Amino acid sequence: MTNLRIPGPIPVPDDILDKMSTQMMNHRGPRFKDMLFRVTDGLRQVFRTENDVFILTSSGTGAMEAAVANTLSPGEKVVCASIGSFGDRFGKIAEIFGADVTMVNFPQGTAVDVDELRRVLDAAPEISAVLVTHNETNTGVTNDIERVASVVKNEFDKLILVDGISSVCSLPLETDDWNLDVVATASQKGWMLPPGLAFISMSERAWEASEKATMPRFYFDLAAYKDYFDIGQPPWTPNLSAIYALDYALTKIIDEGVENVWQRHADIAQMTRDGIRELGLEVFPDESVASNTVTSVRMPDGVNADDLRKVVLDDHDVVLAGAYGELTGKMFRIGHLGYVTPEEIEDMLGAVKASLPKIGIGA
Repeated sequence: MTNLRIPGPIPVPDDILDKMSTQMMNHRGPRFKDMLFRVTDGLRQVFRTENDVFILTSSGTGAMEAAVANTLSPGEKVVCASIGSFGDRFGKIAEIFGADVTMVNFPQGTAVDVDELRRVLDAAPEISAVLVTHNETNTGVTNDIERVASVVKNEFDKLILVDGISSVCSLPLETDDWNLDVVATASQKGWMLPPGLAFISMSERAWEASEKATMPRFYFDLAAYKDYFDIGQPPWTPNLSAIYALDYALTKIIDEGVENVWQRHADIAQMTRDGIRELGLEVFPDESVASNTVTSVRMPDGVNADDLRKVVLDDHDVVLAGAYGELTGKMFRIGHLGYVTPEEIEDMLGAVKASLPKIGIGA
């Protein structure tokens, strides 16, 4: 059986997969209404919020687009604090929709420097919002969103839009306590689900911004989702099979306890990082900012990470992720989010160890 170790899509447990074979129902009927209210309550528990939370039939990028289109207007000045490829994507979405985006890029492998962010916001009081990624899977870095939000909200009173696609349900995130206005995430990450759903929360401040926002939106118009939610329906046809799985997955997550899910991710991530170092390889970011959902591994100079990935796949049926952009070939990535067992990590580490001599490391 393939050991899929990429940061999404993740392996889906068999009991959750089974729920996807449930027969279709009327998404305008009372049974769906009950399920919609039930799963939304569960999502709120995981998001740690009393805010509105909506289910979108889309990828996580759709939720990022919804975050932008529902809160901003063309020409509005915003900052995108980026630490990698997915941070850059957030800024690109806002730019395409007409926002005046100032990109504040930090070196890959590091987190947002809040002092630099503070300087940027202090120099441009006309900025209305900050876009930031909580967990950058290309570099394996997690931002201190609580600290970032404290600067954005408490010091400058700006809107904060958070890409939590690979963090919500896997890493500590307190939507209400940290005063996060919009948080976007997606099913194929820590939720133990297949791709096809995205989830997004909206604070009261975000709704106030939405009332003034003039960016075009139709499918991702969250006001429509809110109107329809009040009568227990989605505005558009939902991915029913994935929602059946979500309904069941949420019971498992809540029964385990959200804090316990966070700790489980922390434990398996530490096991992964320690195992990589024992093989003589280097974890790309500093331990202080290393992600608990994905570990990025830097290869020695002159060694192509993709060569290792090919040997590991061909010889051991273990799938590792490559890197994007300027990091292509220089690193590989190990996903360990969702439900991951120590045995799966041991199998992956064994495959890497056995493959290193074949690419000239330790031969």
